[in-house]
Amino acid sequence: MAAVTLFQRENHKKPAHMKTRQMLAFAARRKITSDHGIAALLRFPMILTKCASCAAPLPHLAKQCSRCKTRYCSAPCQKKHWEEGGHDKLCKKIRKGGGAEQYNANKKYAEATTVAAEACTVDTKGQTCYICTQALHWKTKEGLVRGCACRGTAGFAHVSCLAEQAKILMDEAEENNLGAKVLTARFRRWEMCSLCEQDYHGVVRCALGWACWKTYVGRPEGNQVRQLAMEMLGNGLFNAGFHADELLVREADLSVRLRLGVAEDHILSAQGNLADVYGKLGRREQCLSMRRDVYLKTLKLHGEEHGDTLRAADNYAIDLYDLRRFKEAKALLLKTIPVARRVFGDSDEITLRIRSIYAGALYMDDGGTLDDLREAVATLEDTARTAQRVFGGSHPRVAAIGKHLQEARKVLCAHETPSP
Repeated sequence: MAAVTLFQRENHKKPAHMKTRQMLAFAARRKITSDHGIAALLRFPMILTKCASCAAPLPHLAKQCSRCKTRYCSAPCQKKHWEEGGHDKLCKKIRKGGGAEQYNANKKYAEATTVAAEACTVDTKGQTCYICTQALHWKTKEGLVRGCACRGTAGFAHVSCLAEQAKILMDEAEENNLGAKVLTARFRRWEMCSLCEQDYHGVVRCALGWACWKTYVGRPEGNQVRQLAMEMLGNGLFNAGFHADELLVREADLSVRLRLGVAEDHILSAQGNLADVYGKLGRREQCLSMRRDVYLKTLKLHGEEHGDTLRAADNYAIDLYDLRRFKEAKALLLKTIPVARRVFGDSDEITLRIRSIYAGALYMDDGGTLDDLREAVATLEDTARTAQRVFGGSHPRVAAIGKHLQEARKVLCAHETPSP
């Protein structure tokens, strides 16, 4: 999963025929030949990509309600939804809520906030929000969450309070033209705890993704904050494991970037995110092909020491590992680990992850030696200690490394113990 990209200068809008030509050329380069695949690139960048009546995929120029902008695959479906599906009663409510896309975002945000608070019930019992100092939010009556690396009584908050804080900081930066560096840092508050400065994870990250999207969905398609909000939503859905919903977001995100003709590294970022979804949905070979393409093009574009190149190598190695292509994974990681430690340091999540993947490839490879197994255990012991110190015991990265370590020790013990 790629990090949120930096703010750039607004792209000059290209004529519609130029954008379409660019997307068709992109489809040819990526060997996208099916009507469905090309349509995915050409359609409007909406999260709601299915007919509200029959749930069929929407065509490029879909019918929509003139009042609330709810979209349909055909006029008969629109008529049926009005007469039998209850849209006649919902239409006014959806229109007052800002239209179909905004209404859906508000609804999903409310659901995600409830899920996040319920998931954190045990951890937050008896605590108060560090922002508003209340246990229950005064307006929404939502409970508290904590999905970061804060210890003790720190880090408890309402999703609404975290969202409001992030919005205020972004509004101030935009109103005062504080520059791309400040905007980038402040936008990170939609996903990063201001106290421990670690990213939120799981359903808390998902709730904040919906909060970010509902805040900026009403902006024009070419607005960069809106584009980043779509990416933030995709990251949140990824963290929570809602990959079917994430696929719609990632496809829409790539469609927007292609239509606007953004820089190549932004296209590669969207492709990398889409590859993540393919992998999670079991489309492994499709994922690996896109991942290899992203890595090689990023390496050529930025060089081996760039953060985007290291992230692309990390993602490519994970997919090689998942497909049990351990020799290829080890060859890639042997080149990448020294660079990551030099650029990011030993405490960075990417460094920890690629070292744990390398260790996994060592002990999972049937052709590995006893020295390989010992190196795997030593590497995992070191990364486990570092991850525990940096992220705290509840972080999923710590749990994943711990599980790898247990398995590696079992394999090593079996090889060191002589046969009867």
